Amino acid sequence: MRTFLIGGLLAMAVGCGGPMEQEEEPNLASQEAPLPDCATSPTNIRIYYDATRTTVIGERGCDCGDWIHWGQISSIYDIRTSC
Repeated sequence: MRTFLIGGLLAMAVGCGGPMEQEEEPNLASQEAPLPDCATSPTNIRIYYDATRTTVIGERGCDCGDWIHWGQISSIYDIRTSC
């Protein structure tokens, strides 16, 4: 029984086949996917600094067929649905 255990441990240490090769991680930063067309749903959110709505600090969404995403986020905004 002792030789069986030693033989089994030796077989595990040697393993089957050669060394395993590690797969490379995909470089997701280099992959580009086209954005969906938003011309049929022109909705964007215009974000303001304060309740006076005089200073725009950001926009998100679709503006006349172009995706926009810039600026800061605030709880004061308007939703626009036309060009």
